[in-house]
Amino acid sequence: MRVQLELYASLMRYLPPEADRHRVRVEIPVGTTPHDLLDRYRVPREQAHLVLRNGVFLHAQERDGAVLQDGDVVAVWPPVAGG
Repeated sequence: MRVQLELYASLMRYLPPEADRHRVRVEIPVGTTPHDLLDRYRVPREQAHLVLRNGVFLHAQERDGAVLQDGDVVAVWPPVAGG
């Protein structure tokens, strides 16, 4: 099945070369969770601060149990500081 992975800001460096700017469509096995997907691209979990599945925020404890479906979009942002 295919999902779209979107990585923003400093996380973009973990995208594969075929990515288009900040996103890439990838093939994943059935049963893949958001954490499985991030692990596949070596995105450090502590840097995956804001994770959305189809625009809905996933709390850290949900990222191991929410099984992705064909066509899902997973968007991830790192922690942000400023003021």
